[in-house]
Amino acid sequence: MGELVEAVREFLEGDVMAATEGRVRFHARVAANVLAMVERELAAGAGQAEEHSRRLASLGVASDAGLAAAIRDGRFQGRWDEVRAAVEAAVADKLAVANPTYADEGGPAGPGG
Repeated sequence: MGELVEAVREFLEGDVMAATEGRVRFHARVAANVLAMVERELAAGAGQAEEHSRRLASLGVASDAGLAAAIRDGRFQGRWDEVRAAVEAAVADKLAVANPTYADEGGPAGPGG
């Protein structure tokens, strides 16, 4: 599956973007970026999802919705460091798929915050 996604992404980045301009070129770039994210998600495998499930279970919830509900209900009093660590790890996993250079660049403000 990953090889097919890679082949289509390379076709878009090479042939399509080189032969088009304007709106079509923009949409080809967007599609290529989406396929790059799919490639990274496939490469990460089930590991990220399993780790996220483990983190949620350690907090006593089964899903992101359960986590949000528990936060709203105030069930994590005295455990905010654990909650923050779990949420930060989840965000880091998502960024690794969406844009792996984001963390290296220090986020929207660039290096150093």
